[in-house]
Amino acid sequence: MSGDLLTPAFAGRSGPRAAPPAPPPYVELAATSNFSFLHGASHPEDYVRQAQALGHRGIGIADRNTLAGVVRAHSMARALDFPLAIGARLVFCDGTPDILAYPTDRPAYGRLCRLLTTGNMRAEKGDCRLTRTDLLDFQEGLCLAVLPPRRPPDAFSDFLSQLKEAAPDRTWLAAARAHGGDDARRLARLADIARRVRLPVLAVGEALYHAPEQRPLHDILTCIRTHVTLDTAGTRLAPNAERHLKPPTEMARLFRALPEAVAESFAFFSRLDFSLDQLKPTYPREAREGFSSPQEALDALAWEGARTRYPDGVPDKVRTVLAHELGLIGELGYAPYFLTVDEIVRFARGAGILCQGRGSAANSAVCFCLGLTEVDPMKSALLFERFISRNRNEPPDIDIDFEHERRGEVLQFVYRRYGAAHAGLAATTITYRTRSAVREVGKVLGLSEDTVGALSGSIWGWSSGGVKAEEAVRLGLDPTDRRLALTLDLSRALIGFPRHLSQHVGGMVVTHDRLDETVPLTRSVGGMVVTHDRLDETVPLTRSAMDERPIIEWNKDDLEAVGLLKVDVLALGMLTAIQKCFALLNARYGHDFKRICDIPPDDTRVYAMLQRADSIGVFQVESRAQQTMLPRLKPAKFEDLVVEVAIVRPGPIQGGMVHPYLRRKQGIEPVVYPSPELKEVLEGTLGVPLFQEQAMQIAIVGAGFTAEEADKLRRAMATFKHVGTIDTFKDKLIRGMLAKGY
Repeated sequence: MSGDLLTPAFAGRSGPRAAPPAPPPYVELAATSNFSFLHGASHPEDYVRQAQALGHRGIGIADRNTLAGVVRAHSMARALDFPLAIGARLVFCDGTPDILAYPTDRPAYGRLCRLLTTGNMRAEKGDCRLTRTDLLDFQEGLCLAVLPPRRPPDAFSDFLSQLKEAAPDRTWLAAARAHGGDDARRLARLADIARRVRLPVLAVGEALYHAPEQRPLHDILTCIRTHVTLDTAGTRLAPNAERHLKPPTEMARLFRALPEAVAESFAFFSRLDFSLDQLKPTYPREAREGFSSPQEALDALAWEGARTRYPDGVPDKVRTVLAHELGLIGELGYAPYFLTVDEIVRFARGAGILCQGRGSAANSAVCFCLGLTEVDPMKSALLFERFISRNRNEPPDIDIDFEHERRGEVLQFVYRRYGAAHAGLAATTITYRTRSAVREVGKVLGLSEDTVGALSGSIWGWSSGGVKAEEAVRLGLDPTDRRLALTLDLSRALIGFPRHLSQHVGGMVVTHDRLDETVPLTRSVGGMVVTHDRLDETVPLTRSAMDERPIIEWNKDDLEAVGLLKVDVLALGMLTAIQKCFALLNARYGHDFKRICDIPPDDTRVYAMLQRADSIGVFQVESRAQQTMLPRLKPAKFEDLVVEVAIVRPGPIQGGMVHPYLRRKQGIEPVVYPSPELKEVLEGTLGVPLFQEQAMQIAIVGAGFTAEEADKLRRAMATFKHVGTIDTFKDKLIRGMLAKGY
């Protein structure tokens, strides 16, 4: 009987089963992320994770005429130690077939950036108009894979021959399985064309999402892009859910009639020798007359500023700190950056434009002595390592506020001073939030305007968690209704997806090299980037909605990740108001107010007004919460105002710091300190830690942290809700404090 159970496949077999043959190495090179706005349905990071999980040898994400998402993919690939190819899918306006373009080295990457910038600059904002001539002008060093049309015309072979002649060993014919019923016949025809033109065939999946479960979201995006509902979309939607990343074994099965096409993907990938790690900050060459180097010029300016700030003699403590900061700046090569910011501020002050530095730069004695900030770090418990750290491997970031009515003059100065090829405004990525996601998805799924309005109207603030089923019940809706349930689920999936690029409020990039050979540029709608080399060889640029000022395709986080210098040229309406007050006071009372530091910091009448909450129109202390707190805190000096502004914040409130401070301030509770050493850290806030710098100093003084470790702790505290790295410091902090007797 047992013999009857033996199938022919196993009958008579002895010994272990033979292992299946290993799949050929495969790399997906035609993945489209959600930075191909409304075309791709997965984040770049998801592609990287999925490709590694499926056993790919690497991943190439090629978005439509953009490199906007490559830094995010790069950061994830670096974290996973997974190979990534940087490229783009070139989409043309003259009938040329789409082409995957991947640079083989840094110069070729610069040409790809310039190619994309060329298309961006001749198009309306948000579009890119490329021609075949543009491609031939910038093709050197690019590996090119032509994506054939569904039914290649007779002239297609001629185009391939022309491209092969321009790039003889860097041209491929890409082939994908559409799962449409005629794949075998189409693949055979493409193989025949490739043989006649003598081009290798490259297997691609043309993934539009990383996993099959993203297909419904891709349908939603397609409907949003084409302005139709799901019920009327028809053939606009993909016929199946096959446009996802597939394992190498599946690709080998799909291309079993042309196995060399799968292996060719790895051969193509192996030709590419470029990574975003090769992008290095190229600061403008700030030559100052009479100095042999930027560092020598910065040293001289800083010490000259110190003598101005301390007319009675520079204190020994200031000398020590200033020497330390200048030494670290010199070691890290940041002197040109400080000179660039100094140049911008000097122009503004010379033009009578009120400006003021803020942010972490206030921790720097160098910034104070240069006049970039007005907070004397010697009078405050500030830490330079929060601004610059040897171990953080990030360029400094100085934020400067300018009068909002005259900020445009400052931007124009930067463009004149450094040239449009070396300066550009950083982008900001506009993403779907809960309200916009619910509106778009509800409209596509055919919900009534009343239902969509009720759902979106139930969302407050910057919610990013979607609309919950119980909220729908509260609104009188049935969450089990299929369309409503899909709306809630798919809108939640859409939250965080990029919608389009816009202009950062102030970030500007300045480079020594051409900017358009470093990053793609687009049209601006300012974080500003200034470089010595061409900016358009670092990142593609695009155009401004207002003028010809270019915008970089990367946002501030992307720029920080690749280490590009950014100067925040910000607009602040209060500075305009103060400047107008200066003009009135100077004209009526004969004062000579020119800078904020000219205002007496200890005017008792000002503090008397603040103590009775007479603060309408006063920057940072005019809110209802601040007006409630002012009579309780009764600020009598500048340091009290710093506490006042800081204490009405989510951190101190959620951390239970407000009431202990108030009780001590009002004499209800005694002021105690854990030790004399920590008293120096906490005395300004009556023993209650309110500032990040205090947390850093507690870690240094109380637990033996280095300054760099304390800065990492600060960053972990700032991002603990969505990153969760603070636990890595918990044990070290406890052990260190116990060892010191706390």
